[in-house]
Amino acid sequence: MIVKETKLKGCFVIEPKIFEDERGYFFESFNQDKFNQAIGTEVNFIQDNESLSSKGVLRGLHFQKGSFAQAKLVRVIQGEVLDVAVDLRINSETFGKHISERLSGENKKQFFVPRGFAHGFVVLSDTAIFSYKCDNYYNKESEGGIIYNDKSLNIDWEFPLEHAQLSEKDLVLPTFEAYLNEE
Repeated sequence: MIVKETKLKGCFVIEPKIFEDERGYFFESFNQDKFNQAIGTEVNFIQDNESLSSKGVLRGLHFQKGSFAQAKLVRVIQGEVLDVAVDLRINSETFGKHISERLSGENKKQFFVPRGFAHGFVVLSDTAIFSYKCDNYYNKESEGGIIYNDKSLNIDWEFPLEHAQLSEKDLVLPTFEAYLNEE
């Protein structure tokens, strides 16, 4: 496995070692000990989630607040997405910065997003099956979010946003500035 820290401290892109032959392929998608050693901290995942979405579905930018904050290890089983993480750690050198990574069933990359980040993705293929591990349970009262098209974040979603499909909830998320004023 190849593990690379991104420009946002604590966010990692993980590329598995894939064994292929005429029968297909095999790879170890997760190993707790190897993962913790590679990122230099202990993360214990307790919940797995999966979603199926069609082209243009944009989910995000979401996070959990307070004691329900979540770290996520995300990957795409089928299809392709642009995955985005925004640093919300006020004391971080990269506070308010974001990073994006293309994840696909073909490249089998995984993206680790630690606690203290907003997270979202947009589907670039006809459909995508998105899978992620969380280190904390979801809590509805602790939901938070930032609007996907916030001008100060200036995220390039690599998709024409006039064709993006969003939930009603995601369409009314606050701006980054409004989020800061809440904190």
